[in-house]
Amino acid sequence: MSRPVRVRFAPSPTGPLHIGGVRTALFNYLFAKKHNGVFYLRIEDTDQNRFVPGAEQYIFEALEWLGIAPSETVGKNEKFGPYRQSERKHLYKQYADQLVHSGWAYYAFDTAEALDNQRKQHEAEGKTFIYNWHNREKLDTSLVISAAETEKRIANGEAYVIRFKTPVNETLHLHDIIRGDLKFETNLLDDKVLFKSDGMPTYHLANIVDDHLMETSHVIRGEEWLPSLPLHSLLYKAFGWEAPEFAHLPLILKPVGNGKLSKRDGDKMGFPVFPLEWKSEEGISSGYREKGFFPEAVVNFLALLGWNDGTDQEIFSLEELAQKFDLNRVHKAGAKFDPEKNKWFNHHYLQQQSNERLAEAFAPILAEKNIVVEKDRLIKIVSSIKERANFVSEFWDLADYFFVAPTAYDEKAAKNCKEDTPHLMQQLISVLENIGDFTSINIETIVKDWMTKNEIGMGKVMQPFRLSLVGALKGPHLFDIVELIGKEETINRLEKAIATL
Repeated sequence: MSRPVRVRFAPSPTGPLHIGGVRTALFNYLFAKKHNGVFYLRIEDTDQNRFVPGAEQYIFEALEWLGIAPSETVGKNEKFGPYRQSERKHLYKQYADQLVHSGWAYYAFDTAEALDNQRKQHEAEGKTFIYNWHNREKLDTSLVISAAETEKRIANGEAYVIRFKTPVNETLHLHDIIRGDLKFETNLLDDKVLFKSDGMPTYHLANIVDDHLMETSHVIRGEEWLPSLPLHSLLYKAFGWEAPEFAHLPLILKPVGNGKLSKRDGDKMGFPVFPLEWKSEEGISSGYREKGFFPEAVVNFLALLGWNDGTDQEIFSLEELAQKFDLNRVHKAGAKFDPEKNKWFNHHYLQQQSNERLAEAFAPILAEKNIVVEKDRLIKIVSSIKERANFVSEFWDLADYFFVAPTAYDEKAAKNCKEDTPHLMQQLISVLENIGDFTSINIETIVKDWMTKNEIGMGKVMQPFRLSLVGALKGPHLFDIVELIGKEETINRLEKAIATL
C-alpha cells in the first residue's frame, strides 16, 4: 500500500445505528487493525433537518459496547478535528468556490418551482428530467449568464446552489477492491448539487473534502453508495487530489425473500436490527445488548455476513478476525441474515463465559422475583443449566425449580407412576434423612446402593424422584439438583408429591 492506512466510519446521526452500519464499522475496524492503521469516526451531520437528538451518543456507545471503538473521533485524539461535520462547515465553501473558478462547477439559480415545472413538462412528454449536460445551458445558471450578472445576483442575496459540471462524452474506468473493474458513462450522470442554498455542503462535497483532509486511504462503505463512485472519483480529479481506494460492501438481506434487511423484518420475525435499544416517540426498538447477546457473538456473526477466510471456521475472536480479514475475500452478492444462526453464536459465547459472570447476570432476574441466593450456590446452579441456554434470560425457565417448588406436574410423566411409587418415595425419604454428607456424589452412591440391595429398578425411583423435585422430566443431573436444593427441601417436595400424585 502506497500510504498509511486510515479508514473511517462516517454515519449520520439520524436515528439508531442499523446493524448494516455496524458491519461497515466492523469491516473498517478490522481492515485498520490488519494493516496497523487508524480507524476513525466522523459524524456527518450536515443535514440538520434529519438530525435526531441522542443518535450521536448512541453511535459512540454501540461501538464501545462491541469493542470496536475508533482511535480518533469527536473529543478523542482529534488530529484532524473537528470530527463533526457541522463544526467544519466554514471549510467547504472555499472548496466549492475553487471548483467554480476552475470550471468544474457552476452556480444554479433555479427555484424549486421552476425545477418542478421542468419535471412535470418532461413527465407529460414521457421523459425523465435529469439536470445535466443536455440542459444545463438552457436553465438559470452561471453557464449562460455573465460573470457580472452572476456576481450581482449573489450580492443581492438571491438563493443559489453550486452544481458539479459533469464532463461530457467520457467513459470512466474505475476500480473497486470487491467488485473489480467498473465502467461509467458520464453522459448518464446528473450534475449533483455540491453546495446548498442554506450555506451547507451536500454529502458529496463534504465527504470528499473531509476524506482528503483527514488523509483517508481507503473508503469501505455500503453497496448503496456505489452509484456515487463516479461523481466522487471525478471530484478527486477536479481537485487534483489522490483518490482513496474504494470497496463497496454487499447488502445484508432479509432472512426470507429478497431485499435489504429492515426494521420491519426484525419486528415481524422477533429479532433486533439495532445493536442497542432505541427509545423514541414511536416506541421502543429492541437492541442486541438488551436481548442478551454478547458483543463477541454480534461481532462474530456480523463478520461472516459477506466475508469468510476461505475455511469452514465459524468461531473467531476479534483478534483472529483482525489477523485474517481481507477485503479480497468479501463477496459481491448480498448476505442473507439468519436470526437462528445468530442464537447459535450467542450459545457458543455464553458457554465461554465464567460461571461467576453468568451468575452476576442472572442475579438481577432473581432479585425481580424477590429471590436472594448466596453467590456460591448460584454459581453452581448456573454451571448446571447453562449448556441448555442461548441467553441468560432463559436461565429462569431452565432453573426455576431450584428456587421454588413445582406447583404442577407433567401429566404424561405422572401417568407413569405405579401403585408402589408412593411407598418407594416414602422409603427414599428415609434413606435421604439418614445421609450426613449431603453432596451429589455421596447422595447418588447411597441411593443407588439402596436400590441395588433392594433390587429396585432405576426407572421406578429416578423418574418419580425427578418429577417430585422439578415437576417435569427435565433438568441437569438429578443428584446435583438434590444437593443444591438441600435435604429439607428435597424431602418436603417428595412428601408433597406423594400427597398430590
